[in-house]
Amino acid sequence: MPLPTEEIQRRRTFAIISHPDAGKTTLTEKLLLYGGAVQLAGSVTARKSQRAATSDWMELEKKRGISITSTVLQFEYHGYKINLLDTPGHRDFSEDTYRVLTAVDAVIMVIDAGKGIESQTRKLFEVCRKRGVPIFTFFNKMDRPTREPLALLDELESVLGIGAFPVNWPLGTGFEFRGVYDRQGKQVHLFEKIPGGGQYVAPVSVTELSDPAVRAKLDEESYAKAVEELEMLDIAGVEYSPELVHDGKLTPVFFGSAMNNFGVQLLLDNFLERSVPPAARVAVDVGAIEPQDEKFSGFIFKIQANMDPRHRDRIAFLRVCSGRFDRDMQVTHSRTGKKVRLSNAHRLFAKDRETMEEAWPGDIIGLVGYNDFGIGDTLAEDPRVRYDEIPRFPPECFAFLHNPNTGKFKQFRQGLEQLLQEGVVQLFQFPDSVQKVPLLAAVGPLQFEVVQYRLQSEYGADSRLENAPWECAKWLPAGTDSKALRLPTDVRLAEDSSGRPALLFPNTWTQRYFGEINAGIALLDLPA
Repeated sequence: MPLPTEEIQRRRTFAIISHPDAGKTTLTEKLLLYGGAVQLAGSVTARKSQRAATSDWMELEKKRGISITSTVLQFEYHGYKINLLDTPGHRDFSEDTYRVLTAVDAVIMVIDAGKGIESQTRKLFEVCRKRGVPIFTFFNKMDRPTREPLALLDELESVLGIGAFPVNWPLGTGFEFRGVYDRQGKQVHLFEKIPGGGQYVAPVSVTELSDPAVRAKLDEESYAKAVEELEMLDIAGVEYSPELVHDGKLTPVFFGSAMNNFGVQLLLDNFLERSVPPAARVAVDVGAIEPQDEKFSGFIFKIQANMDPRHRDRIAFLRVCSGRFDRDMQVTHSRTGKKVRLSNAHRLFAKDRETMEEAWPGDIIGLVGYNDFGIGDTLAEDPRVRYDEIPRFPPECFAFLHNPNTGKFKQFRQGLEQLLQEGVVQLFQFPDSVQKVPLLAAVGPLQFEVVQYRLQSEYGADSRLENAPWECAKWLPAGTDSKALRLPTDVRLAEDSSGRPALLFPNTWTQRYFGEINAGIALLDLPA
């Protein structure tokens, strides 16, 4: 019997993506402020003297001023149940970000209005487009020197190839930024800065564009320019289409300043109204599984250990895809085929948690203490259901990790095993070598720093990093006789953590040369 749809329809599960320093973590904090989830927004730009952002819990994040881990923030607002996933914004953490994007139903793309579309934005956008994820755009930092709003719109269409519909429009820019015009509500929202205003809800007055108060706030040039641009958008702009938005082909656009809370509530309210509730997910060999299917199913997209140092526990983050979750229910762990009782489930808000008795499609559950669970695993009442949602990426950085303190070998080994389970880094070994120093591989080098930091802070194990000379790994097709291969100088045969053979290349030239002297061998970007 299908589930009742009310609980499913009110779920909104989304992530915020951006290039580093575009204001993603600041916007996350302000959405929590306007959503009533926090009473005082922490300052992100002055972490040393003020509170750190709610979503950043790892000490290394606070020191570096960047988001390294993905955090789940769950709260209720105006009848909606919100699951907000704060993704890593640093360029070296794209792999974890990509995994998180498999668990969401929409994204908010934050762009610095002074810089336009940057490299990381483009990369993350492509991942969303391939998955057909609806994208909402927030041009941030409008109260600083910016590019022309029409030029920003044009860049969305020309660089990203997506239609852009401005839901609101800026009244002035930079130091002359005074508010936005809601194009569908036909109302002006004038903002007012107050001392410490970024920590509190900003005062807003709502009126009409023709109101003398609007003219008084703006200089003549800014007012005339805004009126002219709005007329141009009405005549020649893109028409709004919910269907195109839901298909990821049209992005609703908003303007504001997250730091000063300008336009944040307009973004939140419009996003919740225009975004989509959880949709069907495709299971391997079974087909589409609708959210209202009566049988529970979900997949694990992230594992994190030691979020609470007092407990030294391990949390598997699961996205509910169908059915209703009830604490103590029994499910099948698809990878092992074993029956598992889910008795230790939590609702999460950064590192804070509380016991979760029930959950619905779209919700994120934190499962504590299940050491057999891995990233990509499916948990379902129907043992036939298996999701294949998690993308994999070839590593680009390699380093040996030495244990300088033999007296802490046990802690070093346990910590490294845990971090490998979480997918922070990959592990390679050389079958033809007696040297057993772990060779770590990652998408970005900052991941090595996280490994060292967490080994020390969580397990008391020191480590020493030695950069390795390779920059690419390619896997051998099944059945390849590795002993018959001719390997160029500095190319090494290795095995990944699952024992699958791979070749490590120091540069693209050696890859091409390998192909020339080993005709007929088609290397794989990822293991089969």
